[in-house]
Amino acid sequence: MRLDQFLAAQGLPYSRAQIQRRISAGEVLLNGAPAKPSARVREGDQVRFTPPEPVPATLEPEAIPLAILYEDAHLIAIDKPAGMVVHPAAGHARGTLVHALLHHCRDLAGIGGELRPGIVHRLDKDTSGVLVVAKDEPTLVSLQALFKAHRLERRYLALVAPAPAPPAGEWRTLYGRDPRDRKKFSSRVRSGKPALTRYATLERLAGGAAALLELTLLTGRTHQIRVHCRDHGCPVLGDSAYGRPPRDPRARQVARVLGRPALHARWLALEHPATGARLELSAPPPADFAAALASLREAR
Repeated sequence: MRLDQFLAAQGLPYSRAQIQRRISAGEVLLNGAPAKPSARVREGDQVRFTPPEPVPATLEPEAIPLAILYEDAHLIAIDKPAGMVVHPAAGHARGTLVHALLHHCRDLAGIGGELRPGIVHRLDKDTSGVLVVAKDEPTLVSLQALFKAHRLERRYLALVAPAPAPPAGEWRTLYGRDPRDRKKFSSRVRSGKPALTRYATLERLAGGAAALLELTLLTGRTHQIRVHCRDHGCPVLGDSAYGRPPRDPRARQVARVLGRPALHARWLALEHPATGARLELSAPPPADFAAALASLREAR
């Protein structure tokens, strides 16, 4: 078989793409000589794989306070605040969660040959709540497999306007790029990946002009909750990208004061990759979300 296939079948804590990069970097010798990922391995061949020691991350650690929900030698769970970007990107070269984790975590074992945290999933900049990060490559690979197989539970809280009808159910759709705006996503597409969101109304607010929902992600598409709420007539309050100003003036005022999508990752449950124990992680809604909810409760 191919050299990259052979190594991928050995139970190493690396994806096949990572193995291909390591072979191309000369870290794998076939019969004492560097080889290509496509080189054929036959009975009697000797394969030697020597990963290099992780190098320091190129990003500068920053002493940014973190709300830590759980931490051990393998992973760390954070209650991410709204307004914090998870990973450096254009326009966000500093002040991200990764910068904060580089300062906090002194026991990183290396991801992709670099001493950095392994981002498994992301929350939008303006979404708060539970987020899990790997500290080493085996944990990262295991968590990625859990997310890909949907072998975990994720629940969100959202304020929407108006209240959905019916008050509970499932949204099962295709999902893909919005044909009218390629920077956004849509569930009103002719072809795409499946997306499934389960929702339940916890409270009707302002006489039905708004509602507090609990939403369970059964797939993990980008912006899935925001898109599904928009496409089913109950956009997330304060969502300027996928929503619209509420018709009800009370809800419109609350959205204006909040200034961000009213979406919070409340609960995450998964099997610990190293111990097999069930981890249940939860975070209460932040102060601005709670204040928005209180205002809508008063708007009778």
